[in-house]
Amino acid sequence: MTDEIPTPLEQAADTMTVRRSFTIGLPTCDSPSERRFPLTPEAAARLIERGFRVKMQENAAACINYTDNQYLRAGVSVASREESLRCDIVIHLAPMDMADVRKMRRGAMLLTLLKPSRQDPAAIKELLRRHIIAIAIDLIEDSRGCTPFADILAEIDGRASVAMASSLLADATRGKGILLGGVAGIIPCETLIIGSGIAACAAARSAMGLGATVRMYDNDVYSLRRASQELGPWVISSTLHPHTLENALRSADVVIVTPTFEPFAIGSDLTGIMKRGVLSFDLASDTGAAFPAMEAVDLADAFAKKSAVPAGTRVCFTHAGCAVARTAAMALSNTFITLMNSIVTCEGVSNALKLLPGMQKATFTFFGRIVNPEIAKATGMRNVDISIYLTLS
Repeated sequence: MTDEIPTPLEQAADTMTVRRSFTIGLPTCDSPSERRFPLTPEAAARLIERGFRVKMQENAAACINYTDNQYLRAGVSVASREESLRCDIVIHLAPMDMADVRKMRRGAMLLTLLKPSRQDPAAIKELLRRHIIAIAIDLIEDSRGCTPFADILAEIDGRASVAMASSLLADATRGKGILLGGVAGIIPCETLIIGSGIAACAAARSAMGLGATVRMYDNDVYSLRRASQELGPWVISSTLHPHTLENALRSADVVIVTPTFEPFAIGSDLTGIMKRGVLSFDLASDTGAAFPAMEAVDLADAFAKKSAVPAGTRVCFTHAGCAVARTAAMALSNTFITLMNSIVTCEGVSNALKLLPGMQKATFTFFGRIVNPEIAKATGMRNVDISIYLTLS
C-alpha cells in the first residue's frame, strides 16, 4: 500500500479593503465678524456613519444654540482646541491666524471662506510652511459649474437682510415703528436692490412677500432679464442710469447692495440725498465698501446690543447671514455632507483634487505653494498653477 500524497487545493480567503478614517476638526471661530458654524449635530452624525471621526472644541456650537451634549449624543468627541486643530480636515469659516495654523497637522486640509482682504500674510506663510491644503469653500464648483456653498450663503444673506430690515423698521426705539409692507390705505415701504443675482432675487422675493415695493437695478441686462422672468412683473427693474437711480435712492426706505459684475458703491454724494433713517445693507463685501460714506455696523451685533445704532442714524449693515447663524449652519451642513462624500469616494484629498476640477479651482495653498491669484495679490506673493503640481504628483 502506497502512501497518498495530499494535494493542495485553493481556498477562498477573507479579504478586506482597509480605508483610512479621516478626522474632522471643528474649532471655535474667534472672529467677531463670523458667527456661523459648519455642522449641526444631525449632520455630524451622518458623517460619522459614513466613517469620519468628528472632534469639536468645547462650546464651539454655542453660537447656533446647540450644546455639547447634543453633539456627544450624535457621536462627536468634545475636545480641546489643540485636538480639534490637529485633525486631518479642519473647518474654520473665518481666515485663521498664525498661532492656530501652527497647531495644525502637517499636510492637513483646511476648509474656510476665501475673504482675501482679511487673510493674514503671516498665517498664509505658515500654511505654506506646513504644506497645508487650504480650500475656499465659497469657490468650490459642482459638476454643473454652480458654486453650492456661495449660492446658499448668498440666498441666506438676501433673505436675512429683508427680515432684519422689517424688524428694524417696526422697532419704535431703533427704527420708525412702521411696517415694511404697510396696510390698506397706507403706502408700503420701498426696497431698492442693486444687483440681480441669487442674493438680490432672494431679497426681492422676501420683500415682495411682505408687501413692499421692490426696485431692482443692474447693468447686466441679461441677468436682470432672468431675474425679472423669475420674480414676475411686480419687481420694477432698470439699468443703473444715474438719474433714475438718484430718484430711487431719494424715496427708498431700504437699500440693499448685492454682488454685481463690476463692484458698485454708493458714494457720499448719493448718500446725502437718501432718507434719514434709511436702512442700508452691504451684501457685496465684509467691510461696508458699498457705502464708503457710512459707518459699517455688524448686523448681528446691532441686534444683540439695542443701543448700538441710534434711531435715525445712517449706517451700513454687514454680515446679514451671521444674524441667522443657525439657518446658515443647517444649510452649510447639507453641502458639507455632499463634499465629504466626494472626498471619501475619491479616496483622499489629493485624489479628490485630481478628479474634481471644481475643488481645484477653490484651492489657494497646495503643498507649499499659493495657487490662487487673489490670495497671491493680497499677500504680495507669487501664484502658481495648481495643475502643474497635480500632474507631477
